[in-house]
Amino acid sequence: MAITITDACINCGACEPECPNSAIYEGAIDWRWQDKTKLSGKTIFPDGTEVDANAYNQAISDDVYYIVPGKCTECKGFHEEPQCKAVCPVDCCVDDPEHRESEEVLFSRQRFLHT
Repeated sequence: MAITITDACINCGACEPECPNSAIYEGAIDWRWQDKTKLSGKTIFPDGTEVDANAYNQAISDDVYYIVPGKCTECKGFHEEPQCKAVCPVDCCVDDPEHRESEEVLFSRQRFLHT
């Protein structure tokens, strides 16, 4: 499953630079698929969805840091554990029950984003 950041977040920013996929953004900051990935321009996802990886997408949260579920791989292919969880001083990076995914899906996403 992907990780989510709860409203207990103190906006310290420790998690953001640790994410190898740039899936973590400060509240109210728009995000892009291309950030810290190989994706660029017109991109077709494995499910057939087409996006402009260079385009900005609306922030998911205005108040606290947030994680883009479609970019989160729980650090699979990079680290032994999710780095956001490892560095969070208030333990607000938790499993996201809305986005349950297998290790296979997370590794596949990592390969899609980076190879």
